Amino acid sequence: MSDRKQIEILGLDIQGLTAILTGLGEPPYRGKQLFEAVYRQRIGNIEHISTLPKAIREQLESRFTVGLPTIQNKFMSVDGTIRYLISLSDGQTVETVWMPEGDGGEEGDGSEDEQKRDFNRATICVSSQVGCAVNCQFCLTALLGVKRSLAAGEIVGQILAVLNDRDVAIGSDRINLVFMGMGEPFLNYDNFMQAVHLLVDGVGIPESRMTVSTAGIVPRIYDFAKEPVRPKLAISLNASNDELRERVMPINRKWNLQQLLNAVRDFPLRAREKLTFEYVLLRDVNDQAENAREIVKLLRGIRGKVNLIALNPGPDIPFATPEEDRVLSFQRILVRAGIPAFIRRPRGRDIYAACGQLKRTTEVQPGGGPPVVEVETMS
Repeated sequence: MSDRKQIEILGLDIQGLTAILTGLGEPPYRGKQLFEAVYRQRIGNIEHISTLPKAIREQLESRFTVGLPTIQNKFMSVDGTIRYLISLSDGQTVETVWMPEGDGGEEGDGSEDEQKRDFNRATICVSSQVGCAVNCQFCLTALLGVKRSLAAGEIVGQILAVLNDRDVAIGSDRINLVFMGMGEPFLNYDNFMQAVHLLVDGVGIPESRMTVSTAGIVPRIYDFAKEPVRPKLAISLNASNDELRERVMPINRKWNLQQLLNAVRDFPLRAREKLTFEYVLLRDVNDQAENAREIVKLLRGIRGKVNLIALNPGPDIPFATPEEDRVLSFQRILVRAGIPAFIRRPRGRDIYAACGQLKRTTEVQPGGGPPVVEVETMS
């Protein structure tokens, strides 16, 4: 085998893979076989692609590798949620979260093998960057800064690694994807959209089962609106006026609420589709009745719903979680005004896998204590 660095093919579409095979003198249909093996069959080693003759596999192996990321570690919550630490080829790591529908592990023996056998529906929370540049003040990932954006193959690779670990059969098991992990997907727009197409065309997950969350990158919302194939859209709102939003989400200084909501009102929704607005409630900051009434005014006339998230706490986060009655009161104001509002139940909070808690966990403390998380800031 050559000493030169092998080229990773994960992230290439069928045209790219076909070009590789035709470059070796093979007919175009071999490209489709390779595409299906990598994405639909989730084969991580070229040697194991039995649909290709051995001679072709040997030629490919001399120059190429699939490039599937590896699972460096994983942590299981009492509610069945699993947080994966995924290792990339350059040594960087990101986190990906598996959330089974229901409370996983509360019946039967609660073992991981049992959960693998019994699940039918689950959601995978996917990262798009190593760290995050948006700097939301209530989010642990923001403390890392941003190291780099992920390639399309690294985004897809997280999902393939988790699907393989959970022994998922696409088509038999219903899997939803939320691009709400580490990073801002719309600051890695081209790679994110390439990953979406590979997931739809290759892995077999329809875009109707995908949701992408943005903190409000307004120009990309307009670009996203024009995409013929696109996931559902969620907006990370988290404040009811510009002054408050600038405090908790500095990105509001670049694109304020009026600019954001103008883009949202122009967004073309499909039949029965609704926009999702995510609102993290911070005690005595944005959880007052007046904030709820301001949200009603902001969202009036928009076909959408609001997901309320009581802050998931973490070290070095200068905010507190509101009391349950405050959360319920906030929800009631929205619902009475005709805005569908739902309280998102935290998943994996005990292993730092809940919304806003992803921070590249490295180990779990002995005796069942909370995970140890990295504290250095990435330049």
